[in-house]
Amino acid sequence: GNTSLVIIYFVLISINASSAFISSPNFFARYPCGRACMMHSFSVLQAHGRVNVALDSTAGSILSPESVGKLATLGLDSYWLTRIAFLRSLGLVCCTAFLIAYRQNKALIGDNGISPAQARLDQAEKRGDMIRRRNRDWRGKFGKDDDSRFVSIIRSFLTLIPFADGVKVTDAIYVWWTNRDGMDRPVTTLLWLAKDRSQLNDWLDGIALSGLLMSLFLLIQGSGNVPLLCGLWLCQHSLMSVGGPFYSYGWEPQLAELIFHSIFLVPLFSLNRIPAHFPTPKIVIWAIRWYLFRIMIGAGLIKFRSSDKKWGLKNLTTMNFFYETQPVPNVLTKTFHRMPETWHKFEVLVNHFVEVVAPWLLIIPFLPRSWRIYGGLNQIIFQSVLIMSGNLSFLNWLTMVPSIMCLDDAFLAKFFGSFLATSASIAAYTERTARRFTAAGMFRQAIPIMFGVLVAKLSIPVVKNLCSKKQIMNGSFDPLRLINTYGAFGSVSEERIELIIETAESIHGPWKEYNFNVKPGNVFKRPKWITPYHHRLDWQMWISQFSRQPPPWMYNFLLKLLVRDQGVMRLLDKQNGDPWASNREKENDLSTTHGVKENSNCGHPKYIRVEKYRYKFNEPGANISKDGKEPFWVRERVGRYFPMQGVVGVDDLRAIVAHTIAV
Repeated sequence: GNTSLVIIYFVLISINASSAFISSPNFFARYPCGRACMMHSFSVLQAHGRVNVALDSTAGSILSPESVGKLATLGLDSYWLTRIAFLRSLGLVCCTAFLIAYRQNKALIGDNGISPAQARLDQAEKRGDMIRRRNRDWRGKFGKDDDSRFVSIIRSFLTLIPFADGVKVTDAIYVWWTNRDGMDRPVTTLLWLAKDRSQLNDWLDGIALSGLLMSLFLLIQGSGNVPLLCGLWLCQHSLMSVGGPFYSYGWEPQLAELIFHSIFLVPLFSLNRIPAHFPTPKIVIWAIRWYLFRIMIGAGLIKFRSSDKKWGLKNLTTMNFFYETQPVPNVLTKTFHRMPETWHKFEVLVNHFVEVVAPWLLIIPFLPRSWRIYGGLNQIIFQSVLIMSGNLSFLNWLTMVPSIMCLDDAFLAKFFGSFLATSASIAAYTERTARRFTAAGMFRQAIPIMFGVLVAKLSIPVVKNLCSKKQIMNGSFDPLRLINTYGAFGSVSEERIELIIETAESIHGPWKEYNFNVKPGNVFKRPKWITPYHHRLDWQMWISQFSRQPPPWMYNFLLKLLVRDQGVMRLLDKQNGDPWASNREKENDLSTTHGVKENSNCGHPKYIRVEKYRYKFNEPGANISKDGKEPFWVRERVGRYFPMQGVVGVDDLRAIVAHTIAV
């Protein structure tokens, strides 16, 4: 069933994608569907006077190598410039991701962070110890050798490498592979190399800065090689594996998967933007289109299978609520929200078309060139509208990147300088007309084919999930999360509930409210436009309001607010985030210990609570304040989130945090 369909599809892709095979003139004589597409392209060019090649419509005619070369010179079915545009776009997204990591991760997952990475490393090591002990017991019980088959194979391979200590390297690989997270996946992170896990801040900064520098190279140069892309993938995985709740969003594995695909898109060592004799592998292009297809079709199917009736074709009311309740609104969100209801229904229909129908234009082989370009532009325009309507992190920017693989050099040439465009034309002509059957060329052809087989194999459970009535929205099925399943906004809330954190010196008040960077709080504060940047804490606060009780990380966060941890305070709004900042500046008896500011005088918060408020967009001209200001929001208190009764102090929170860690 599903397995056969996946295999058949990738066989078709392999036929369509092998550049050595397609560049043969006989291809168009043997396969009428491929020949018809090329004939159509030639006829369009002839109509516009761009190429003069005689075409014979009979079934037995073939295109000469010169004709194929002329077509390649024009950039049709050529992807040299496409690869440059793709790598630059990927570099932009990666720059954003690692910049966010550098600025926020120490306070979120650092040594004194809200949810320290050290805890996840320790937990993975404990699970690894249990797995290794169980394996040793099993081998001893059944009289097996001390080494497992996996370890023996790795050790035998390493004996072939000079100066390699096979025992130490194999043991290290085996320990890494068995150190598992809560989802039984190996924790792939460079933090295992740290000698002291209580001092990980420098490691977190080093990983983020390394990723940022490599990303900047991609962005500026528009080229890369295998070591560079492998380094990017390892940096992203190193943070994603220990990021806990702050890296639990679907776009984190989505970025890691796209980087993984890009490893097979670039030469082994060359950093030239137009590398000699290394055209963009067609199988990798199709794999990236398949990646985009999985993202969009997963998002579309999850909406139809959702219990949220607003997505249904008989209702079509989702967009009536989406803009007001989305995680982080921007300056245009209210404008989108106030559009007529008829327009909102049309938006839902367009969403279903873009996510369920249009993705097929990305992956069906042998479609006319114009259809493929339309499929890519359709996704780019759709993501651009989403970027305009809200701050959804770098998710929409990331989703636009694979769409570039639907645009060939003929389409993109107008956006490049004449030198690069000419260089790409020469490279395309040379590759299509020169017949080189060398060992290196065969190796270059073999690697993408093996990559395609791997993608096909790992896509089988993904396809089964997409076809299942119990579809998982965001998940992975292989240990390294190389090929994943995705989805977004399966259900949309009809009201916006915000968690408002308040502290006071006395249980009787007055209570002072904390303000975040982009999370709604102060009703007079207008939203910001920050995309593709992302404030992880603000987003996590929005997610927390869906749970009946606080998630484990929130207890430690509230504790750090009470003790005024400097790192955490930097995650709040710089001007009005800490309501006690003005008092603190006036006080002289202020000491700093381990990044925590303590003050025994008055003006220090002692009690904390979290209230629940319902937020709605303010109507124009309504609720004007006495000083003439018009609020952006109106809000109404709907209950208490934590604690359910009374208030809590520092000692209470420390006890809760200690209990949570012990559990």
